[in-house]
Amino acid sequence: MSEQAFTISPDLDWSVQRVVVAGAGITGKAVAHALARRGATVHVVDQGLTPGSALKAECETAGFIADDDELGAVVEASLMVVSPGWRPDAPVMKAAETLQVPVLGELDVAWILQQQRGKGATWLTLTGTNGKTTAVTMAESMLLAAGRRALAVGNVGRSIVEAVDAQEPYEVLALELSSFQLHRSLLMRPFASAVLNVAPDHLDWHGDFAAYRADKARILERTTDACIYRAEEPITRQLIEQADVEDGCRAIGTTLGVPALGEIGVVDGLILDRAFEDNRREQAIELAGVGDLVDQAAHTIANALTASALVRSTGVDPSAIRQGLRDWKPQPHRMTVVATIDQVTWVDDSKATNPHAAAASLASFDDIVWIAGGLAKGAEFDELVTRAASRLRAVIVLGTDRDQVVAAVRRHAPDVPVIDVDDAENGAVNLMQAVIEVARRHAVPGSTVLLAPACASMDRFRDYHERGQLFAEIVMRNQS
Repeated sequence: MSEQAFTISPDLDWSVQRVVVAGAGITGKAVAHALARRGATVHVVDQGLTPGSALKAECETAGFIADDDELGAVVEASLMVVSPGWRPDAPVMKAAETLQVPVLGELDVAWILQQQRGKGATWLTLTGTNGKTTAVTMAESMLLAAGRRALAVGNVGRSIVEAVDAQEPYEVLALELSSFQLHRSLLMRPFASAVLNVAPDHLDWHGDFAAYRADKARILERTTDACIYRAEEPITRQLIEQADVEDGCRAIGTTLGVPALGEIGVVDGLILDRAFEDNRREQAIELAGVGDLVDQAAHTIANALTASALVRSTGVDPSAIRQGLRDWKPQPHRMTVVATIDQVTWVDDSKATNPHAAAASLASFDDIVWIAGGLAKGAEFDELVTRAASRLRAVIVLGTDRDQVVAAVRRHAPDVPVIDVDDAENGAVNLMQAVIEVARRHAVPGSTVLLAPACASMDRFRDYHERGQLFAEIVMRNQS
């Protein structure tokens, strides 16, 4: 059976399908429930589905076949739905290829289900190496301010399939999409799509930057109304120029400077629209002020411009853009000031999981005790350290790939002290306690202690949330 059999046709009969769902996380469980409700035989596979496990019991209670025998499940499958993050070279993926079992991702399953349901939500899709959650939650806030029934979904933590299957349909879905989610995107037709930026990340998964970039570019394919790029990020314009979009789809730019025709930009602290008004050749429409944002860092403003463009493409009034930005609150672990103690500022940017994100953090401060390291995911740190060298007072390293950070500092900032606090025998709490004790010794009045690791966290912490939460808790505990 080829993937072409699984089109957006409402005639697709799920009740005759035997579907293997690879992954029992948020995405996998949502897909399994949705397809089981439609009569499919659902077999969930995951390494956590061992005999007697709570996860296995949960799945079986829901009526799924569930185990950790990934390869055995594929033999009788008519279709496999894979959760984001499963590598293309994983044994179960190779088995599906050998057995010619078609493989879909959640994006295409959600699109098929929406088409089968009838008139569904408008899809506004957004990707980028950094800033995705900020921009997509801004878009959600603007849509809600406009009175739209809207929801931010996808990589932001809410399942797309679950949103599509909601009892009361949504009018608009703002989708934050990772390169993993886009890797298998073949069907969706977004109303508007945006690429915030593209910099090397997850190269260990994709193989090289060209493959990573190609998967990011998939978000633009078949877009019907507007593709949005950043003037300050030339690669995003290049992707749009190369994309196979629908006839009539417009390229809309955003810029931190004065907007040209067809752009949204900033003049004297005002966000101005020269893209979506009929008289845009003659004048710009004021959408909001930079002062409407609780965080006025350059990268936050840039995210606000992209969110504004996505939402304006749907005809939302300028007043809702302003109110949405006023209502928006930053997500945790993104340039969050934890405390200022003895004139030293402690900042949690644990979400800076790659060098591109960490660069924005490091550029925001002048005297930095930098906490860095973790899983590099194939990234390099030379350019990052070169740009930040003059701002660094000390560098505290931890994590599996910390030696790569140390080497970059030795090459490009040889006079900056580097302190290795990692100890494989330490748990997460003790490790972070050691980090903070060393940071306190090196910081002086006026310094910023910055947790912006430029690496993923799963080697020493459960995730970046735990890493940031422990940082904040221990800083505050030491204050009292």
